[in-house]
Amino acid sequence: MAYSQLISGSKWAGAILFSSISAQTALALPPVEALPEGSRVSTQIESLANNQSIQSFGDTQQLFPPASTLKVVTALAAKLELGDSFRFETRVIQNQQDWVIQFSGDPLLTNKDLSDMLSQIKAKGIKQVDGDIWLDNSIFSGYERAVGWPWDILGVCYSAPASAITLDKNCVQASIYTNNDGSTRVFVPEHQPIYVETQAKTVTKVEKESSQCSLELTTADDNHFKINGCLVSRDKPLPLRFAVQDTSLYVSRVMQRLLNQQGIAFNGQVRVGAKPNTNSSKLLASHKSPSLELMLEKMLKSSNNLIADNLTKTLGHHFYLQPGSFANGTEAIKQIIFANTGIDLSRAQLADGSGLSRNNRLTNHSLSQVLRYVWENEQQLRLIDIMPTAGESGTLQYRRSMRKSPVKGNIVAKSGSVYGTYNMAGFGLDEKGEPQTLFVQFVADYYPNKKRDSQPTVAPITQFETLFYQQVVEFSQAIPKK
Repeated sequence: MAYSQLISGSKWAGAILFSSISAQTALALPPVEALPEGSRVSTQIESLANNQSIQSFGDTQQLFPPASTLKVVTALAAKLELGDSFRFETRVIQNQQDWVIQFSGDPLLTNKDLSDMLSQIKAKGIKQVDGDIWLDNSIFSGYERAVGWPWDILGVCYSAPASAITLDKNCVQASIYTNNDGSTRVFVPEHQPIYVETQAKTVTKVEKESSQCSLELTTADDNHFKINGCLVSRDKPLPLRFAVQDTSLYVSRVMQRLLNQQGIAFNGQVRVGAKPNTNSSKLLASHKSPSLELMLEKMLKSSNNLIADNLTKTLGHHFYLQPGSFANGTEAIKQIIFANTGIDLSRAQLADGSGLSRNNRLTNHSLSQVLRYVWENEQQLRLIDIMPTAGESGTLQYRRSMRKSPVKGNIVAKSGSVYGTYNMAGFGLDEKGEPQTLFVQFVADYYPNKKRDSQPTVAPITQFETLFYQQVVEFSQAIPKK
């Protein structure tokens, strides 16, 4: 029996639709009262068995920032277009006297992989490069950072550039130390060709709070990073991770170091781009990435932005037969999904495939459609199987709202968060671990009051999620089995 209920006289006045499983469960509302005034909410719980809405709050056709829940959409498009056997391939070819390294945008390519390719070449008796080395990045074009990526996070590794020339996740490690004289110092391993300068001050906790000071990172040309602000005095170094800003320059310097280590002589220039007229070329070495299935598991479990965005550009390249970009990649995602599933994402505003861009917009309804298709075709897609499990794996392992029974182990989902946004999309499981419901949680414009020491430590979003996920599990385990 289906019925509707209207909350009146409340900041959450709006239609709530239920399809009754039982009188007790159907009376439950999403715990929106836990959220701060002004938050926008759209939630949906659907029965997988009968395609009916169990609980729906807010406008499911309203556009929200999907954040990393968008990765489910990207993963589906990649599965449909590229297939499980797809692998990125990096090749070293010889053309006349030059070497050309044909990069493919492999997001998992490492220093060791490049070194191993050079070892393959040396094993053939080749001990020098007679001409130049070309770093061929022509498989991608356009911006390496999507429109809508905030400028103030471009130096950190979760916003590393999505580039054809990708190495070691386009991320380098360093550490910062506090000194007794009030200064700081930075350590960068010698093998990482970047320069980090610090003018940050060492302060006490009281000084930090009174001055409202924090560490600030700015970037400049030539992979130069500058740290300002202040850091509370500490006994151990603070680990730092920087996103490489100029990937071509970084890899050119890495290549020269690796050639020297391998004893391969090189006196030419490193050039960036596609070398003209490479038809009569000889393959010297190659490297293939792990399979698409393994990459998608890493992408979904750890919410890896670089994998998502390099796959997005690869989809643009593969679908349109032209260099991949954020523009043609996001359009390819829409076209691939519509052609294969009939799901119309034309209203969606997509700037990347990771969800990092603040310009992305997606409706609860569209994401619910994607989840249903994934469930209906799980035997072929195997996407639910590689998503994080509440309280047990991936980004959901330590999520406060999912660490305890009955939620722990009974939800499989993809989380997503950007500033002011907390999302979740996935499936509620029955006692046998089988999906019985799909659900989408979109919370935007979430700006709680600043916590004071005397206030409860549980954040409003955690209170909301804890109760909402309990409802998802209760609904999932109350559905009668056929």
